[in-house]
Amino acid sequence: MKTTLRLGLAATGFLAASMLAPATFAQEMPDTMVWTSYDVGSAGYAEASAIADAFGKKFGTRIRIQPSGSGIGRLQPLLQGRADYAFLATEAFFVSDGAYDFAMPDWGPTNLRAVAGRPAGITLITAADAGIRTVADARGKRIAFVAGNPSVNVKCEAILAFGGLTLDDVEVITFPTYASAMASMTRNESDGTCTTPTTSQLYELAESPRGIFYVPLEADNAEGWAGLLKVLPIMSPSEEDVAAGLPEGEIAKMAAYRYPVITTTAEKSADEVYAFIKALDETYDLYKDGTATMKRWTLEKSGKPAIDLPFHEGAIRYLKEKGIWTAEDDAWNQKRTARLDTMVAAWAEFKAANADLTGEAYADAWMAHRAEVIATLN
Repeated sequence: MKTTLRLGLAATGFLAASMLAPATFAQEMPDTMVWTSYDVGSAGYAEASAIADAFGKKFGTRIRIQPSGSGIGRLQPLLQGRADYAFLATEAFFVSDGAYDFAMPDWGPTNLRAVAGRPAGITLITAADAGIRTVADARGKRIAFVAGNPSVNVKCEAILAFGGLTLDDVEVITFPTYASAMASMTRNESDGTCTTPTTSQLYELAESPRGIFYVPLEADNAEGWAGLLKVLPIMSPSEEDVAAGLPEGEIAKMAAYRYPVITTTAEKSADEVYAFIKALDETYDLYKDGTATMKRWTLEKSGKPAIDLPFHEGAIRYLKEKGIWTAEDDAWNQKRTARLDTMVAAWAEFKAANADLTGEAYADAWMAHRAEVIATLN
């Protein structure tokens, strides 16, 4: 069941106001929705909760958030029709390519769409005494990775490619948890890692004898960005002024990825997605102060490429109406959709030809084939 809710005017004053102003159009929002997100305590959960609270206040929509610590756990309810939207991390990109956890026979490239996603900065962050001032300087240095966390590790691989490096050019030190990897520089167990600039362990590093340094990813380094995007084509240049140990008034030049990415299925009604992103826009003032980073949900930032998935047609319709979506954005979206379609077709062909493979053998063979397919893309 849906409830018709009028936007822009209080219900009690609508009749009188309608005689003085142009007609106000009704927008339909569901009575209830289910969203998935990262675990309770995560930034994704906090932001989903703030937006859900704003939707409830303005539209009366009751939203239940299902938290999960795994990308699969956040995606399955969406794909099974038990959730309307998912607040995802980089698994949004991985599932579109059938990569890592999604390279198994029962997954593969999946036809999902983005609604919006706020930018989050990331770069190679090092101990200041490690002598790493450019990405290329990381050659031979100890770089902290996280066991079983491709979302973090692939971003670091892409950032290393900005400096012309591969994993073979650095000493990869793998830590069992994200927290231990982030704290490893302070303990002098690594020289650098790739993460967001406000991770709590970085404040400890900044205050430690080693100090902290943000390796710049300059926007005008075309060769560097070409190398980065070849590994992970979902990032763009970013300037961050809030970072652990960064002096007030200084800017750190980083890459922006999107987290969380509000995701739904390609089959979701364009009218429903249009209503959702319009509600996201019109409730901005109610949730923008919910966390330190929620001001980045303005559609001028969260409704623009690059992002993990193609944008949904319903979202694009609203972004065009707002004057946010450009011809350049359209070209990006078409290219991103073509990549997804290519991966879906390649998966179907590969699966039919490799019915005898199972488990890890299947995943390894597909990942090798996936690399070949990606090499053919423009």
